[in-house]
Amino acid sequence: MKRWITLAVGAVLVLVGAVWVLQGAGVITGSFMTGQKLWFLIGLVAFLVGVVLVAATTRRTARRTPRRK
Repeated sequence: MKRWITLAVGAVLVLVGAVWVLQGAGVITGSFMTGQKLWFLIGLVAFLVGVVLVAATTRRTARRTPRRK
């Protein structure tokens, strides 16, 4: 998979996961997910997977960049 696709998927997972965590915790109201522990856990997993994808992609990109002397 291309790096920018992985980075975009990771960023989306971070954002969506954060919203789901906040809804599951009851911070964001007005949804069937509000106050539900299941959505808190699903959001936490999505958020963490997104963070790993973003970190791995940016780390891989940084290693491939040649160092200047």
